[in-house]
Amino acid sequence: MSAKTMSELLAQLNEQRTAKELGGGEARHEKQRAQGKKTARERLAELLDDGTFQEVGLFRRNRTVEFGMAKADPPAEGVVTGVGTVLGRPVNVASQDFSVMGGSAGEGHSIKVVKMMESALQNGNPFVFINDSGGARVQEGIDSLSGYGMVFYANVQLSGVVPQISVICGPCAGGAAYSPALTDFIIQTRKAAMFITGPNVIKQVTGEDVTQEQLGGADAHMQKSGVIHFVADDDDQALLIAKKLLSFLPQNNSEDPPIVDPDMNVALDEGLRDLVPLEATRGYDIRDVIRRLVDHQDFLEVHAQYAMSIVVGFARICGRTIGIVANQPSVMAGVLDINSSDKGARFVQFCDAFNIPIVTLVDVPGFMPGVAQEHGGIIRHGAKMLYTYSEATVPLITVTLRKAYGGAYLAMASRDLGADAAFAWPTAEIAVMGAEGAAAVVFAREIKAAEDPDAKRVEMIAQYRDTFSTPFMAASRGLIDDIIDPAETRAKIAFALEQLSGKRKLRPAKKHGVFPS
Repeated sequence: MSAKTMSELLAQLNEQRTAKELGGGEARHEKQRAQGKKTARERLAELLDDGTFQEVGLFRRNRTVEFGMAKADPPAEGVVTGVGTVLGRPVNVASQDFSVMGGSAGEGHSIKVVKMMESALQNGNPFVFINDSGGARVQEGIDSLSGYGMVFYANVQLSGVVPQISVICGPCAGGAAYSPALTDFIIQTRKAAMFITGPNVIKQVTGEDVTQEQLGGADAHMQKSGVIHFVADDDDQALLIAKKLLSFLPQNNSEDPPIVDPDMNVALDEGLRDLVPLEATRGYDIRDVIRRLVDHQDFLEVHAQYAMSIVVGFARICGRTIGIVANQPSVMAGVLDINSSDKGARFVQFCDAFNIPIVTLVDVPGFMPGVAQEHGGIIRHGAKMLYTYSEATVPLITVTLRKAYGGAYLAMASRDLGADAAFAWPTAEIAVMGAEGAAAVVFAREIKAAEDPDAKRVEMIAQYRDTFSTPFMAASRGLIDDIIDPAETRAKIAFALEQLSGKRKLRPAKKHGVFPS
């Protein structure tokens, strides 16, 4: 038999490549689109810069022949992997293809994903994994479980070295849900569902009737479980969030975040003087303050609908990425409870891992009281805030706007926990507790013995506030660097960021600390 010519070989290659790229075929792609979802390759095209995707592992096949797999002869593995760029910077990607055996994860599938993860680790690129899978490929038995294990192990190796983003665009069930949980950020569309145990099994075991949406829909995970960080209406919005998120982040832990579109205006903003009510009991939206402090009023809030008494997210000041942690007085007066402590601590830990300075805005009445909180572990959860701020080596800038009471004052990046720059507005009250409660303890006898106890109580509250609760007391002890006009807050933060840009902080020699459980 004569050897094939180059043109014949190339024709064969193109035929094979086309067949692989079609995945499960156009009919299944149309079914996907009819559900308002994109295909695996369409998602990558939306995420990556035009013409930059270089596929890796197109021709990899599974090697299982049992249970009809040989006869089924799937045209390709159920995941598309490769490298490309987002906003001009390289990323490693994997996108599960539901049109091929429901995107189920078998041995070859997981090996393709892990190869991209290991490449991301070696080359210092972020890793983005787009999930749309029916779960483990049961025909492959233990090999599919082994594949999941390899992915989980790789997730942990990448953690703290390169950013990892999971985008949930379809089913993500059983063991598959743990890989996203091991990544830094999860973006879920309203057309997707993520859970460990499906509704049918729950019905059999507990008798509960629950839909996929109620169990593992985007709103359930955002508002109740706190598993995900962003909700998207559809694939397009999810991928846009991923791109915006990447724009704030460095490529890896050895780099600083990029400076992007700097707004160098640091003029006085007199509107800030009237934005926060003088009365400590009146609420306001801290996001209104944040937007006036950051470049172009551009604030990417993380976990926006979860543990809402604290606000976290990314922004820029003079082009520099910052992480913002702020109490939210419009929700439970900005108190720290179990969930908000977890939310804040995890965000601080991420920022510290990836060289992102943290700006903390403080207006906190304390930790949440109550039996449910105590029995739920507010002590160990609150300790996470103390731990992560104390462990952080990135620049820490703290601005106390109003209340800062008790242990929660310490937990919100106080000077004693490592704040590099600590400012306070004239409205700040920094004390063990509020003046009302403190006066009732300190001056109990005087109030009780007075002819007019109510008038005496008001007098003693004012005396305590003037003596201990003003920022001047904290400044006199060196716990506050400066008491500032609210209008100059942006300028103060900008100058501090510049001054601290070369910060280096050595940690004691140890393998690692033990995070409060």
